[in-house]
Amino acid sequence: MSSVEYAPVETAEIPAAHAIEIAGFPTDEAASLEAFQSRQRQAPDLFLGAYISTDHNPHFLIGYICSTLSPAESLTHESMSTHIPGSSSVCIHSICVSAEHRRKGVALGLLKEYLVRLQKASEHGAPYKRVLLISHEELLGLYVKAGFETIGESAVVHGSRPWFEMRKVLQTVAPSLEIAAQSTQQLPPGLWEALERASTSRSRPVVRLLSSFPSGVQDVTSDGTLNQHDLLCPREGCGSIILKAKVALLEERPSAELEPQGRENLQLAPLPRPPATTHWWKVTPNAMVFENIGFSRSVGSQVPIPNGSSKGIKLLLCAECDLGPLGWCEEGGSEFWLAASRVGYRQ
Repeated sequence: MSSVEYAPVETAEIPAAHAIEIAGFPTDEAASLEAFQSRQRQAPDLFLGAYISTDHNPHFLIGYICSTLSPAESLTHESMSTHIPGSSSVCIHSICVSAEHRRKGVALGLLKEYLVRLQKASEHGAPYKRVLLISHEELLGLYVKAGFETIGESAVVHGSRPWFEMRKVLQTVAPSLEIAAQSTQQLPPGLWEALERASTSRSRPVVRLLSSFPSGVQDVTSDGTLNQHDLLCPREGCGSIILKAKVALLEERPSAELEPQGRENLQLAPLPRPPATTHWWKVTPNAMVFENIGFSRSVGSQVPIPNGSSKGIKLLLCAECDLGPLGWCEEGGSEFWLAASRVGYRQ
């Protein structure tokens, strides 16, 4: 076999990676193509491929590993289905190698390369502290060889077989000022300054609030139903993209009391008191659809839920600046509701 090279999986290569997934996992465990596209879109630097050169293709994908981020220190359904940028836990979704290249050390080599890259990224300012994954019993040895420890049987249910949670804690590196200075001096001339300029001058999208549109929701919908514009964090100076255009469905339904009386966030438009109605953007089927979203802890049942459900409620907020509440979702549910008046619209 040709020597294996590693590189991030590009958008155009996602169908090829998904084909490996479908061939490598049972139907009840394989992720959908949409899930693959969402993971690569939200965390492209965490989607790494293994490539070889063939007679017909000098960059042929034979395996991949993909992850998202979570602040949780253990894997749950929520931490596996929600990407929270800037979080400390790297949650691996799958590691898979095409059938003809298995039992050749590709998976172990890919995993070790992945961990080396995460360690280097953490040493250069990335927030990564640990790597988490779940595995079937017969593959535990592979991950132990890569440096993972077995935590125990996982509470995550995915498919018909039990899973075991594994964890790899990344080394904490605190170099002295002298070492840091030496590392800086080894950079190409002008690169450090360019990176600093890029980090401080990143352009932010222009945000318009719903109140600035003459015809209100009619001006921000496509065909009267879908969001015509990207939905953004409304905070001035943030403008983080929460949801891409034409993903959410506009619905008029009863309003909700998202904050205790007297504790309203003055940076957000006030919502009418229930049972008055207001407009909401309905997002389905899971949190992976979002570009950027954060969740509060459960706040009980203070938000009116259809069909009288008594499940807990979580509030939605900007994952980049924590502005919220922008909306709500039922704990463990598949529908997410953003207040149309509490998000910004990209122009």
